[in-house]
Amino acid sequence: MKNQYNKTMTACFVGYIVQAIIVNFVPLLFLTFQRQYHLPLSQITMLITFNFGVQLLVDMAAIGFVDKWGYRFCMILAHILSACGLISLTFLPEILPSAFAGILISVMIYAVGGGLLEVLVSPVVEACPSDNKEKAMSMLHSFYCWGQVGVVLISTIFFSVAGIGNWKIMALLWAVVPVVNALVFTKVPMVSLLEEGEEGLSIKELFRMKLFWILLVMMVCAGASEQAVSQWVSTFAEKGLGISKAAGDLAGPMAFALCMGLSRMFYGKYGEKIRLDYFMKGSCIFCVISYLGISLFPNPILSLFACAVSGFSVGIMWPGTFSKAAAALPKAGTALFALLALGGDFGCSAGPTLVGFVSDLAGDNLKLGILASIVFPVLLLVGLAICRKTEGNIGGENERVF
Repeated sequence: MKNQYNKTMTACFVGYIVQAIIVNFVPLLFLTFQRQYHLPLSQITMLITFNFGVQLLVDMAAIGFVDKWGYRFCMILAHILSACGLISLTFLPEILPSAFAGILISVMIYAVGGGLLEVLVSPVVEACPSDNKEKAMSMLHSFYCWGQVGVVLISTIFFSVAGIGNWKIMALLWAVVPVVNALVFTKVPMVSLLEEGEEGLSIKELFRMKLFWILLVMMVCAGASEQAVSQWVSTFAEKGLGISKAAGDLAGPMAFALCMGLSRMFYGKYGEKIRLDYFMKGSCIFCVISYLGISLFPNPILSLFACAVSGFSVGIMWPGTFSKAAAALPKAGTALFALLALGGDFGCSAGPTLVGFVSDLAGDNLKLGILASIVFPVLLLVGLAICRKTEGNIGGENERVF
């Protein structure tokens, strides 16, 4: 019974690789866009904010149409839009009067696909038969990290061999991945998250639950903690530390993603032996220490090392919060996953936006921007403590706020 869903799980893993491509490829080109299209740092920051902002809106809208249109159709659509956004990135900046507008439209197209993937992939995996849902969720999210490693490594090798001026070819090559996976999703078996005839909780019902709001804030902090460094580490390494782009990409975003993936794979392998709460609390504390190291170490090499290991500290935050929510509210259905994805994507926008905003005020000092983002792992740690006290009332009427 479970074996027939192995192909479905594999396709979902690739779906998160697609998510990694559309989130992490363009940040490798930030300085290239600045030079080629004469974009200021404020517009570069807008690309990050807009990407996750569009994903946030899609997360919100998905509650109304995913169940009606069906998971298979929406999954295929998400992959097609992801590919179209990457492809349009290669020509829209050249044919429109404003290059920035062309990039922004391309980002919007693939961000819609990314938003759908964020809503769809986790519940599809959650619905597949599995012995340990927490391990499966952590393993799933590790593929986002391996996708990020692949994006950075392969793109860096390509740029080194073919030259950064040929980045459009690389964008077209990355577009092949979502196209192929869209075809796969036309064939793989899929199962509903809820039993036949069963309806999930409505948004109104979720909004009345204290535990839901705690989990939502935790997702915001998880997304912000993950992307605050991830989206800026390439620029930080190259511009802030004065090293080459190739070395900066390898030592920055790739090392970050590798450490994040190792964290998720570690829990995916040994999760049954480690209490999720303890692992998440330790990760939050480690994240604070890492951010302090990035911001305060006088030695550039030590700062870059802190950037990398911060990836390990944020690894469990997103999948861990998803797992806690799925276990605490098992009958919530699509609405829960869509709203959690919305919160996560809001955090993915808020984290790097805060870094960019503070850095801009401090004269492009990214260290101070990252220092300000310590607020997110601290809030997540507080959320875990409150969540533990609230979990005793899971499923009961005492859980309601109103």
